[in-house]
Amino acid sequence: MGDFQLDGHVPDPKRGAEVFAMDRAHVFHSWSAQKALKPLPIAAAEGSYFWDYDGNRYLDFSCQLVNTNIGHQHPKVTAAIAAQVAKLTTIAPQHANEARGEAATRLAELAPDGMEKIFFTNGGADANENAIRMARLHTGRTKVLSFYRSYHGNTGAAITSTGDPRRWPNEFAIGHVHFFGPYLYRSAFWASTPEEESQRALQHLEQVIQFEGPDTIAAVLLETIVGTAGVLIPPPGYLAGVRELCTRYGIVYIADEVMCGFGRAGRWFAFTDHGVVPDLITFAKGSNSGYVPVGGVIISDEIAATFDDRVFPGGLTYSGHPLACASIVATIDVMKSEDIVATRFASGRRCSDRDCVTWQNAIQWSVRSAAPPCSGRSTWCRTGRRGRCSRRTAARRRP
Repeated sequence: MGDFQLDGHVPDPKRGAEVFAMDRAHVFHSWSAQKALKPLPIAAAEGSYFWDYDGNRYLDFSCQLVNTNIGHQHPKVTAAIAAQVAKLTTIAPQHANEARGEAATRLAELAPDGMEKIFFTNGGADANENAIRMARLHTGRTKVLSFYRSYHGNTGAAITSTGDPRRWPNEFAIGHVHFFGPYLYRSAFWASTPEEESQRALQHLEQVIQFEGPDTIAAVLLETIVGTAGVLIPPPGYLAGVRELCTRYGIVYIADEVMCGFGRAGRWFAFTDHGVVPDLITFAKGSNSGYVPVGGVIISDEIAATFDDRVFPGGLTYSGHPLACASIVATIDVMKSEDIVATRFASGRRCSDRDCVTWQNAIQWSVRSAAPPCSGRSTWCRTGRRGRCSRRTAARRRP
């Protein structure tokens, strides 16, 4: 944090106090008890930083809610949104519009072969909501399986699919079953290696499928990399095993890429390095860096064909909104022209230098309660902290 003046923005503490007062008088915040809130009023943002009304600059480590993948206020994206405002600000979703067509085309080009159709939503939660609806209608089944350690959004089926405690006061949807995913550091399966954890977690999932009844299960919904519940990278072979189980039992595999997609894991989609192709892919956040609310479902040709002659009973007033779609087009074009995805992949590879360990090895070290050599100079070291680390931080023991 530091003092800085952005493009003529002059600190204005008085206006900051007014913004704060308006917020506390009239804004009802999400996921919060309202009375004690003290939200920080934000005056401006650019790149990796944002500023308050006192002129303090903050490094946005969290990318807001893990969504500003290309940073704040990228000039090419803001210009594209402004151009779309001047051309066509809004139009009902039953019409074809240029921005939506261009966005859908670019998304289909990024998706695996055999996934040509895109259903646009307003965000990640309703993307998962509609993916679940598609899976149920396609299979004629009702149950949805998902991790206990997961978050899929705050709409009816999405929040009930969620495993973390935010689900507890919100469980009003039916047909949802949770199971344990692989997490070697707190293994539910007494595993000691990533491979063992993967195998035992897959055995557990198959048992859940068998005891729930395969013919009752419409979908397995998984965050490719579990996000808010821990940033948990699946061990080798796990997602391939999930794909095989879904294929064998006729279950739709939904990959929730809302948080981990669009370069966040060094690929356009995080499942790419796991050698799997889902049946449905949900996206939001990084697809346009959160500049305009948007999300969607990338649909396999087989599932899309289910609705060739059958009405899909779902829709949204702002599905494929021109401003949102224009921002997707511009964001994807910027990510390609600036080689952002490849750069992030290269950055991720740095944590494999000889003086440090990968996330998976860090988990193994913590299980063995032994500390590997560490220079403290790489991006991610065994302590799990960014930047330099201390030899005084011993490898954590599993409880």
